[in-house]
Amino acid sequence: MNNNKTIAIIGSSGLIGSQLLDLLKNRKDVQEIRLLVRRENGLKFTGIRECVINFEDLNAFGEAINGCDAVFCAIGTTRNKVKGDMSAYRKVDVDIPIHAAQLAAKNNVKAFMLVSSVGANASTSNFYLKFKGEVEDTVRQLNIPNIGFFRPSLLLGPRIEFRMGEKISQLLMRPVTPFIPANYKPIQARQVATAMIHTAFNGEPGVHVLHYTEMQAIKA
Repeated sequence: MNNNKTIAIIGSSGLIGSQLLDLLKNRKDVQEIRLLVRRENGLKFTGIRECVINFEDLNAFGEAINGCDAVFCAIGTTRNKVKGDMSAYRKVDVDIPIHAAQLAAKNNVKAFMLVSSVGANASTSNFYLKFKGEVEDTVRQLNIPNIGFFRPSLLLGPRIEFRMGEKISQLLMRPVTPFIPANYKPIQARQVATAMIHTAFNGEPGVHVLHYTEMQAIKA
């Protein structure tokens, strides 16, 4: 990958996406960061461009990705946000990542990095893990040289939006963390972002699946 990289981030306002942006914006080998967003956030920083698009408009979506060296997809929603509408949930957690990857392949993007989840499995009855598994299964078939799936469990870090369930889980898991199997240990969102960037820029061709242990082993 070249030293004047153009990067796209989908989900830049989320916990991992915001960490990706923070880490990438100061890298000398990154020339431009495109933030693919539904509405303008007014972010002003040299080398950052907000691309306001309708994610269902695949022409606009493709134009925003065209010319990128790597695409980082960290988008996701919750049942609370979509008011229990599973069709709306699927549009965010399945359709957007799959379309992003398909458009990345079409536009010869070298690396596609996706935030998935520990336990992702298209055959499970758990809708969340099923969605993640469906996305992984589709993306791994695409002609993208370097594909990364990152499977964290509970995420730690400063989230803009407050999630009560997540906060309770963090408190409950803290005393028992040493006894939790490695793949299910809580992990800092910044560590996930660090692993994504390292894999995108330094990873060998192929499909890379990283869990807690692999992500923790990567240093900034």
